[in-house]
Amino acid sequence: MAADRDSVRERHPAGATAAGRPRAGRLDQPRAPRRRLLPEYDPEAFGRMSERIARFIGTGRFLVWMTVVILVWVLWNVAAPRHLRFDEYPFIFLTLALSLQASYAAPLILLAQNRQDDRDRVNLEQDRKQNERSIADTEYLTREIAALRTGLGEVATRDWIRSELQDMMKDLEELRDGHREPAVFPADHPRGRDMDDR
Repeated sequence: MAADRDSVRERHPAGATAAGRPRAGRLDQPRAPRRRLLPEYDPEAFGRMSERIARFIGTGRFLVWMTVVILVWVLWNVAAPRHLRFDEYPFIFLTLALSLQASYAAPLILLAQNRQDDRDRVNLEQDRKQNERSIADTEYLTREIAALRTGLGEVATRDWIRSELQDMMKDLEELRDGHREPAVFPADHPRGRDMDDR
């Protein structure tokens, strides 16, 4: 029994040096890319191309060129000699070509609209965040201005100091002219300030 365990240990070493152990996949290395049945493409490049096509389909130039092609097609297949005509009167090949063009144009236009919607959604989100920041900044500045106004209400202003000095000048002039008794402050009282406080 002990010999069987030793042989198992030899076949499957443990620890950091366990090089002989079969591994399902290593976590420190990326997986090899899988083969895909469908061809790969860059969705961003395909989206840009679809937007370009959708923009061109929505122009007057496309309508003019499409009208010219259809008129030339119809005139050629009506007026040309019979052996040069490639699409006889009910113009089935023209109908097929226009149906094929419409069947590709509709999904391309929808793809371009979806990409535009995604861009608009991102722009709206950024605008909303910017508006929230602006509102928060405005509220902060409003609170700061209110605090400054409250603080300024307790500060001696220049006008208040000027009025106080003018009152003192009037009092000094009256004292000098002898029209008034000098005011006695508590510190000048003979008993001192502490006696009045008791």
